Amino acid sequence: MREGPYYDVTGGGPVLLLMPGGAGHPMGLDPLTERLARRFTVVTYDPLGLAHGRLGLPVPDQRPRDWSGGARRVLEAVLPPDERARVFGTSSGGIAALDLLARHPGRLAHVVAHEPPCALVLPDGEERRRELIAALDGDDRARPEGPMGVFLAHVLRPFTAYVPAAPDEPERLTLAVGADSRGELPRRSAEFLAARFGSRSLEFPGGHLGTLEHPAEFADRLTEVLLGGLASGA
Repeated sequence: MREGPYYDVTGGGPVLLLMPGGAGHPMGLDPLTERLARRFTVVTYDPLGLAHGRLGLPVPDQRPRDWSGGARRVLEAVLPPDERARVFGTSSGGIAALDLLARHPGRLAHVVAHEPPCALVLPDGEERRRELIAALDGDDRARPEGPMGVFLAHVLRPFTAYVPAAPDEPERLTLAVGADSRGELPRRSAEFLAARFGSRSLEFPGGHLGTLEHPAEFADRLTEVLLGGLASGA
């Protein structure tokens, strides 16, 4: 078992760094990745190594900068010297993508952050964050040693408390929202950040789990954004 950072590479074309949600385990993302790999070199980042032999090992509490620092090291390993990466992150991965853009923008062409649940940016964020944590803590499906258990114990609270800094170049950021997520906290957070930063907000298929619900349509929408001229600066 190699030491981190942990990632997998598939496809060919410009580099697209994929940052999964939850505890960063890329489970269920194969259909999305396979579709994206038709046009991109997809680098799937696994920040805790849960898909690389570390599931069940002790995990400390996580911070967005932990994940973004690892993502920077991944890009240093895979990016050709004269290229910049596209980045896509969803949910907690979207929060890490925002931190990556704020801290390490130099090698990034464009970032798409899909429904990052930055609860505390909202006027009612404290209350909505408490409600979200209470609802997810009651999930009987979460085994303590499984990805959902790791997310609940070590990712959910610090990540939903994260307040992102405005990017120096807001045109290099797209906030993606789910077509089926109207009124929900992650979509509201994304829309609020887009308005605050002066970045673009665009709808994507499905809800908060659109990457799993509609992988082909989601991948095609992301490709359109990153290669079809909708991402300024890409």
